[in-house]
Amino acid sequence: MMIGLMIILLLVLVLPFTVHKVEANLEIFLFVMGIISVFVSDAFSEELLRKALEDPVHITAAVLVAGLLFKWFRSPLEKAILFVQQKLPSGVFIALVVIVLGLVASVITAIIAALVLVLVASVVRFDRKSEILFTIFACFSIGLGAALTPIGEPLSTITVSKLDAEFFYLIDLVGMFVIPAVVLYGILAAVLIRPAESADGLDAGPLSESYKAIFLRTAKIYLFVAGLTLLGAGFEPFIKEYLVGLNPLILYWINIISATLDNATLAAAEISPLMEDRTIQSILLGLIISGGMLIPGNIPNIIAAGRLNITSREWARYGVPIGILSMIVCFVILVFIYY
Repeated sequence: MMIGLMIILLLVLVLPFTVHKVEANLEIFLFVMGIISVFVSDAFSEELLRKALEDPVHITAAVLVAGLLFKWFRSPLEKAILFVQQKLPSGVFIALVVIVLGLVASVITAIIAALVLVLVASVVRFDRKSEILFTIFACFSIGLGAALTPIGEPLSTITVSKLDAEFFYLIDLVGMFVIPAVVLYGILAAVLIRPAESADGLDAGPLSESYKAIFLRTAKIYLFVAGLTLLGAGFEPFIKEYLVGLNPLILYWINIISATLDNATLAAAEISPLMEDRTIQSILLGLIISGGMLIPGNIPNIIAAGRLNITSREWARYGVPIGILSMIVCFVILVFIYY
């Protein structure tokens, strides 16, 4: 059984990063891997099936409603962004966008927050370097903020589901790290970015989405979370054998691989109700911080980089230093708190 689960884990971690067809159909791939892992570990039951069908409902509904609202009110939102930008100094505007998107991502979902970010980056007329740095800071902020509620992103959905926790569990667990970090990212963006007005900035092209695209994205999110639920249940024996009892700080640094791999998938494979809160806290912080370092690490990165045509090299030039520094600062705080 363990050998089978290790093979599945290797496939889940490697194939989306190396095979384009798997990356393009990640939701279906993870759903299939989840089903296989459940049968390999003999974890299938009617209760698990019911759970896999119910877990995605809230985040799927949030993505659908927010997506429709974004489509219907995109034009007024664009005008509001232009109005605010014209009234505020550039530094204040940059900080405001980074902080607000991070704080509201747990309500409007990381996907919609990323689409709003793309809209902002398309509307403002900064030079390319400034817009890239602005986008990266905002994606770090969104990635952290969305983890505060189970409707923010798949990582938080699957974590709350696996632990059978209450809605505000994640705010209590990581909020004291996330909220100050979101504010700090906004302040750093305002201080470090010195935009020059330029027409040579980022261009997302047409931003209007069809209803078909909105409903297709919603269906993919449902399938994605259902697959993660199955994957998490299937990997319970593996977690009990190898991860439960490990030093939380070791798990924190192990999860720097979230820079290249989807953090929700890693959360499904790592987190267990048998773990202490500080272990889960360390895992989550490692996942959500390092997830901003490279494009594949988090949903907002993928959406923003894809829409704004930011290359992997451009992202890594700024994302890796920001992420490494953030990881070190958070590590020092964790050591101070627990040791």
